[in-house]
Amino acid sequence: MSQVRRIVNTSFETLLPVVGVIVALIIGAFMLLALGANPITAYGALIEGAFGSQYSFMQTLVKATPLLLVGLGVCIAFRGGVINIGGEGQIIVGGLGATAIALALPNLPGVLLLPLALIAGIISGAIWGGIPGVLKARLGVNEILTTIMMNAIAQQLSNFLLRGPMIDPKEVLAKTYLPQSAQVPEQAWLMRLLPPTLLHLGTILAVVLAIGVFVFLWRTIIGYRIRAVGLNPSAAKYAGINVPTYQALALVLGGAFAGLAGAVEVLGVSHRMLDGVSGGYGFSGIVTALFGKLHPLGSIPASVLFGSLLVGADKMQRAVQVPASLIQVLLGLVVIFVVSSDIWVRRRASKRQTNG
Repeated sequence: MSQVRRIVNTSFETLLPVVGVIVALIIGAFMLLALGANPITAYGALIEGAFGSQYSFMQTLVKATPLLLVGLGVCIAFRGGVINIGGEGQIIVGGLGATAIALALPNLPGVLLLPLALIAGIISGAIWGGIPGVLKARLGVNEILTTIMMNAIAQQLSNFLLRGPMIDPKEVLAKTYLPQSAQVPEQAWLMRLLPPTLLHLGTILAVVLAIGVFVFLWRTIIGYRIRAVGLNPSAAKYAGINVPTYQALALVLGGAFAGLAGAVEVLGVSHRMLDGVSGGYGFSGIVTALFGKLHPLGSIPASVLFGSLLVGADKMQRAVQVPASLIQVLLGLVVIFVVSSDIWVRRRASKRQTNG
């Protein structure tokens, strides 16, 4: 009987994030009615915008790619018992790093330049995530505060560089001064998989890395130690694991994946560093990871779901003529209910453990 109850509880908790999304959409339906829009028409347009054609579905996968990469970093950080809220800033510096290398070495062949640019994005993000990691490991500074502050610093750094040293010379000549870099060399672009759609090689890379993160966390010693620190820092310390070091490592790896997301956006989509390249992926990636139950493989379908919401929301806005702010509210409701369901599941599991 207890075994059956355990299976039922596990199934219910697994489906709870889906229930959270459904509840958010139901509340959104009432908001659409209040604005005089037909919810069936609105949500039909949302689904059509995300999956109604090959181009729409490819665009959903393009949006899902940075969400998945950020989500993988969030999975590692949360499994290590730390919270990385700095994805936005890490995406920005990752994009800046990749752009800087690509523009500095324009004559290198693509077989060298593309990997170097991607590595530059990874290292930039890792450094940006490592700063809060070191502060937490050495001084006990709360990583939530430091990662949020690093977001603001990254944004100001981007503002300075894209309006100064890294601004596109063509913008200066035209006196338009748009905050963007010059286009990176074509040999540094990620290959398009289905032209003329924007789907690029980065999507396959993200899926492969999701499998790699699963192997890393569950099949390697370092991954085991990161998870042990996250599950019970005191027990991990008693077992001889250096808890601060592995917490810092989790933040470094989280930053590395977010930095890669920024590099992929530049090299695969925009082909130049733009102001606002992060596009909210840093925060949406957290929800993606939570929806995937903080499992790298679960983050794959979760990223597609939230990518479809981002793509379909534009179609819905045009179809029923609702304000753009409603789309943000709808996405915010999804975030609230998914995160709340995860917190509830964690508290329920903790209570079960306490009661034996």
